[in-house]
Amino acid sequence: MNAERVFTIIREPRFTEKAAIRGDESNQYVFEVAGDATKAEIKEAVQQLFKVDVTGVSTLNVKGKTKRTVRGISRGRSWKKAYVRVAEGQNIDYAVAE
Repeated sequence: MNAERVFTIIREPRFTEKAAIRGDESNQYVFEVAGDATKAEIKEAVQQLFKVDVTGVSTLNVKGKTKRTVRGISRGRSWKKAYVRVAEGQNIDYAVAE
């Protein structure tokens, strides 16, 4: 996989309360990824960027929230979420990504 594709697959880490709990309990990290990214591509991209061993990847599509306003109904953008589990004893430091 070329370097440009690696940076387009992983868009950003998601920092939420649920993500923090998952990180503490089961060594999982949450990322927003490209909509066309496969689990194999996500695994390879995380391994290249953060120099960790990935043991599992789970993905899901998050639908944008529907909001009702005076002008009608609008919808936020939909996106794809990936839960990435790294090997025991390893962790991801977001500031050191190469």
